[in-house]
Amino acid sequence: MNEHHDVVIVGAGHAGVNLAAYLSKGGYQGSVALLSNETILPYKRPPLSKGFLLDAEPLESLPLRTAEYWAASPVDLQLGVEVLEVRPDEQTVVTASGRELTYGRLVWAAGGRARSLPLPGATLPGVHQVRTLDDVLALKQELPRASRAVFVGGGYIGLETAAAFRGLGLDVTVIEAAGRVLERVTSAEISEYFHRVHREAGVDIRLGATVKEFTERDGRVASVVLGDGEVPADVVVVGIGLVPNIDILAAAGASCSNGIEVDELCRTSLPAVSAIGDCTSQLNPYAPDRRMRLESVQNANEQAKVVASDLLGRPAASGEVPKFWSDQYHIKLKTAGLIAGHDQMVVRGDPGSGVFSVLYLSAGRLVAIDSVNNPVDFAKGSALIKQRAQIAPEVLADSAQPLQETGLPLTAPGARSRVG
Repeated sequence: MNEHHDVVIVGAGHAGVNLAAYLSKGGYQGSVALLSNETILPYKRPPLSKGFLLDAEPLESLPLRTAEYWAASPVDLQLGVEVLEVRPDEQTVVTASGRELTYGRLVWAAGGRARSLPLPGATLPGVHQVRTLDDVLALKQELPRASRAVFVGGGYIGLETAAAFRGLGLDVTVIEAAGRVLERVTSAEISEYFHRVHREAGVDIRLGATVKEFTERDGRVASVVLGDGEVPADVVVVGIGLVPNIDILAAAGASCSNGIEVDELCRTSLPAVSAIGDCTSQLNPYAPDRRMRLESVQNANEQAKVVASDLLGRPAASGEVPKFWSDQYHIKLKTAGLIAGHDQMVVRGDPGSGVFSVLYLSAGRLVAIDSVNNPVDFAKGSALIKQRAQIAPEVLADSAQPLQETGLPLTAPGARSRVG
């Protein structure tokens, strides 16, 4: 006889765990199974490239919920379970062991996997990725005998891990194919600031660089070969983005485009199947003409709330402003909103001081803010984005005045702003 649950959640990252918790807290009366393909308790991912790597956060602090929580929970947490097939017509998932589970509602929260480089030497010992706890534990074992680290990819993961390695005293080189670090996620102003910070910390940054292969010596990686030279390495970290885990649902017939397409209630094109977290592609109310796949803890949490509300009989879309953050050295970058489609940009404060914000407008309305070591601007900016506030650029640029909505003309004579 097949095992049946009213709700089957595939994936036990932030999205899946929070959904299970919201259902329990909301008094959901049906049976819930939470399937994880890992054999350890579900854990937090952000500390992996930050505090945990630096030993500032112990292993014991990583679980999203304690063993005692799961023992007392009505949720059936099943570890080491890999789902290989979804049969939507039968409302069934099939595991790697051949076990079949039927469901009333399936919630796909399978996240993604680190993007790999299909290059010679990419699987050599000493070449790592930073996605899972096992990835980082393996990386940490390398550090006592390493002095030179090379990071392939100048995005958030690459720069955060590079900062951690500099804190440990390693020589660090960052290799980025684009023309600036963080090019795919933020403005030139923020990119230039972090480029300068890393250079001042002693990081060698190579922009517009193409990796050709990884060389080997004594059975492990020895260098990274570029189009114009070679960089010696004791350890290499590849951080070039995430591949969403969509193949199984796509094979089942779900509509996908750089993620599993979901509506405002996180329902997929398949009957009785929802999807949440890093694997989803959704029209966002803060960029209504663009389907986006957001990789953030906040988005995972918000989508979990949406599906929980739906299952509890109180369907409601999320209206929260998207938020992201990054910790590098002593710097806290916080982002609210989405910069896609902005037509004006204002720098508030002096980047040289290490405390400033960059604000993004579209048709005079504030649509996003990047705040560096400035939690007050971040909080007020987030609220103004949610209000769809119209703000004059010269008011935004005046860091002596608090951020606030204004009735001043949207374009005022002498307003100093930068158009991006």
